[in-house]
Amino acid sequence: MTVWKRLIRFVATDGRILYGEPLLPSEDFDLGVTTSEIGLQAKVISGSDLYDTTGKTKVTDEVATVKELLGPLAQSDVPIVRCVGLNYAKHIKEAGRTPPPFPFIFFKPNTTVADHGADVIIPKIAQDEQADYEGELCLIIGRDAKNVSEAEALSYVAAYTAGNDISSRKLQRDPEFAGRIPQWGFSKGFDTFAPLGPVLVSSALIPDPSKLQLKTMINGDVRQEEGVSDLLFNCAYLVSYLSSGTTLQKGSVIMTGTPGGVGAGMKPAQYLKPGDVMEVAISSIGTLKNHVAFA
Repeated sequence: MTVWKRLIRFVATDGRILYGEPLLPSEDFDLGVTTSEIGLQAKVISGSDLYDTTGKTKVTDEVATVKELLGPLAQSDVPIVRCVGLNYAKHIKEAGRTPPPFPFIFFKPNTTVADHGADVIIPKIAQDEQADYEGELCLIIGRDAKNVSEAEALSYVAAYTAGNDISSRKLQRDPEFAGRIPQWGFSKGFDTFAPLGPVLVSSALIPDPSKLQLKTMINGDVRQEEGVSDLLFNCAYLVSYLSSGTTLQKGSVIMTGTPGGVGAGMKPAQYLKPGDVMEVAISSIGTLKNHVAFA
């Protein structure tokens, strides 16, 4: 297990960017609502390996005050983002697809990783009524994993956080843009298209991720609300399957899929606009919040 129970990354009042174990005002405090006025404090984490269990990484006695909460992971902390598509029944139905026999996998480069509170920047190529949100539970691998069994899979998960798999629907599945076969890499791989946060919560605090509840709100309107128990392929299966013949590197992020309720599935469709506020709230984790901006 990691030396920390919760990990945040933040700008301290003295200007340093630090990793820390937050000192919560209350056990149910949502770190996603943190502002400089709250004066949240955290014990500074020292060490170059966030997932070290040998004693080199420590939660120190130094206490710093949070001026601005960032995402828990910088782009350099994430070797790759592995993503699972079509993993909730309602989302499969609204996408007009059939349940896949095995997880549908695609990838996002680490340049998609964006901070909690940062703007998601929609590039010009995706500004024509197609930018969409997808609230997701994310797993962070704590040690290299290859060919692991489903029974041992969750022991390789260091922590959980919330994520938003921003997507460009025309580039993803409109035949005029994507061709006859939907493609997921380019359409979901733009800079800032994978905001994560607001905190990493140790797997020691979430022994059973299937009990978590996910909710996505756009401008305060609830669009997605589902239990993680409704995953077609659960978290343990995903880690085991993805590790088949493949090394899941320490620090890798796995986005587990999104429930029904995306903008493309609404009637009429509701795509993201400049100024929109996106919130992905997961029980026991908190609320990831980002605004939308057009490049």
